Amino acid sequence: MLRAAEYVRMSTDHQRYSTENQTEAIKDYAARRGMEIVRTYADEGKSGLRIEGRDALKALIETVTSGQADFEAILVYDVSRWGRFLDADESAYYEYVCRRSGIDVHYCVEPFENDGGPVATIVKSVKRAMAGEYSRELSNKVFAGQCRLIEKGFRQGGPAGFGLRRLLIDQNGVPKGVLARGEHKSLQTDRVILVPGPEDEVAIVRGIYRDFVEKDRTEAQIAEGLNAQGILTDLGRAWTRGTVHQVLINEKYIGTNVWNRVSFKLKKTRVRNDPATWLRAPNSFPALVSPDQFEAATRAIAARSMGLSDGAMLDALGRLLSRHGVLSGLIINEAEDLPSSSAYVNRFGSLLRAYSLVGYHPRRDYRYIEINRRLRDMHPEIIGEVMDGIRKAGGRVATTGSGCLCLNGELSLSLVIARCTQTPAGSLRWRIRFDTGLVPDISVVIRMDLRNRRPLDYFLFPLIDIGMGQIRLGEDNGLALDAFRSETLAPLFTLAARQRLGEVA
Repeated sequence: MLRAAEYVRMSTDHQRYSTENQTEAIKDYAARRGMEIVRTYADEGKSGLRIEGRDALKALIETVTSGQADFEAILVYDVSRWGRFLDADESAYYEYVCRRSGIDVHYCVEPFENDGGPVATIVKSVKRAMAGEYSRELSNKVFAGQCRLIEKGFRQGGPAGFGLRRLLIDQNGVPKGVLARGEHKSLQTDRVILVPGPEDEVAIVRGIYRDFVEKDRTEAQIAEGLNAQGILTDLGRAWTRGTVHQVLINEKYIGTNVWNRVSFKLKKTRVRNDPATWLRAPNSFPALVSPDQFEAATRAIAARSMGLSDGAMLDALGRLLSRHGVLSGLIINEAEDLPSSSAYVNRFGSLLRAYSLVGYHPRRDYRYIEINRRLRDMHPEIIGEVMDGIRKAGGRVATTGSGCLCLNGELSLSLVIARCTQTPAGSLRWRIRFDTGLVPDISVVIRMDLRNRRPLDYFLFPLIDIGMGQIRLGEDNGLALDAFRSETLAPLFTLAARQRLGEVA
């Protein structure tokens, strides 16, 4: 029988595109053609707009181009499952790469034979264009739907912010409860709105505006006063000039629902939109401060840069670049001797243009590269520590050719180091990338601290989770995950290995 590999992909389109339905159709096709499916590559919950993030497709292409494929054909449900690339030539290119390596791609439910003839070529070109156009139309429909929800006062994601809370309501507007950090709605018909938080937080927000507008205190002075009282932000951190500034410029504190500040349509480059294009829905929820106070704060912030020429603002930005070596909106807002980042946006059109005028081009984050290099150097050291701990606990451990560890000759595990990143709002994130080419029984994920110098905690993922390819963790996770201290790891691994061997009930 002809050996074949199947590729299945599901985003969130339709139930008919579930991986189970795709697999059934592919199996029927293979049976009729005398094929044996020997490999399965699955991208679940992945958009077809780009190849980035589709680890299974990338692994398939790499296997084919390396000459290591042990199959002679690739079976796909239809043209759209191969991808909804906006450029139809990109979809054709990946198919050509496979065909050039002697492996044909079969579209199992399409009404044409993919034999390279003129009919197949024309129909595939039309289908690929239709797949890309479907994504464009869907993007426009989703955007229009989100605009309508914003106009109705519903929240479209993001933390509530200090002094506010996210309230879950049903389709009739009946409150269902306040969402904690990391919690999300579970029903599509439910909606989220913002409501005032505890009275003490509301009073603090009003005090920030009062100190800034009426007492002429700077953001840094206000932050210093809040920290002296032991008051923390909504993220549980100390106040800074930047976090106070965010409270003073965010329109949600006057009850206005604002959206479309940033666009990331069709998986293209993330762009900051002009404030004139932002979608605003006034009086969407109760205001914490009066519009007069908010306008007064806005005028005071704008006045700081009003008397400065373009050259003076750029000179100050250049000095900040010399001090830090990098620039960002957060760094600018934290600087005492600079106008706010929004002032640079209003004056020069965007932060990127202001950066370019001072000779800064943030195309590569060299700190990111240095951190990754340090983590790679740290990996063997951590493996050695884990192996020593297992042996001290009475277990047997050895390394395998794939880089995994084998415990007591039965249980396999791999170690994954997750780099810590910080969002502009100050939240911590960890993106975990599993090596789908490995099939360890357990993957040990080591989350690094904010400076990426020491392990923060450890998470254990069974084999079933590794198939997802990537997992993103925050500081508070809605998943049922357990974190362990390092001293508990070795006994736990040894216990798990003994359980696999049937020595422990």
